[in-house]
Amino acid sequence: MDAAVNAGADAIGMVFYPPSPRYISIERAAALCRRVPAFVTVTGLFVNAEEAFIRERLAALPLTCLQFHGDETASQCNGYRLPYIKAARVKPGVDLLNYAASFPDARGLLLDTWVAAYGGSGKTFDWNLIPQNMPLPLILSGGLDAGNVGEAVRRVRPWAVDVSSGVEVAHAKGIKDAAKIAAFIAGVRNADG
Repeated sequence: MDAAVNAGADAIGMVFYPPSPRYISIERAAALCRRVPAFVTVTGLFVNAEEAFIRERLAALPLTCLQFHGDETASQCNGYRLPYIKAARVKPGVDLLNYAASFPDARGLLLDTWVAAYGGSGKTFDWNLIPQNMPLPLILSGGLDAGNVGEAVRRVRPWAVDVSSGVEVAHAKGIKDAAKIAAFIAGVRNADG
């Protein structure tokens, strides 16, 4: 987390999905939150979580945004009085315009690569599947790393990019590499030359 903040990340994500190798406990999240400086968004990521599970984290942590990656409805996402981002898993045949319209109060739509189970695949999807006239700010995810994020930003022109496995130590899911984080953020900043 410190490496991301020091490199200039605008947001830090905390995964509250127990099956994920990136899952973080409330205690560890609280310790990390105490080190997040002002003006860095702390986002809690949930997948089909029970309301009580989410509320427990909201009571204990200074989350400033929620990110929903499951089958949550707009009503469920809106139930916490915090801005939220809704994730869509992209593959041919997914109507992203209709999907975005289903979440009109979302602050952004995060597009990730479709996989059968929830969680990242570390692979990109065909960016040509993204309609030009998305009604929500677009957050691009899925297989991004320092080597391709510049091209992704130039081609897709997203509002933001999201990365996890692309900045991890090789063969160590959840363990971030400070040099990869710095290279990724530099790639974003230098995308337009």
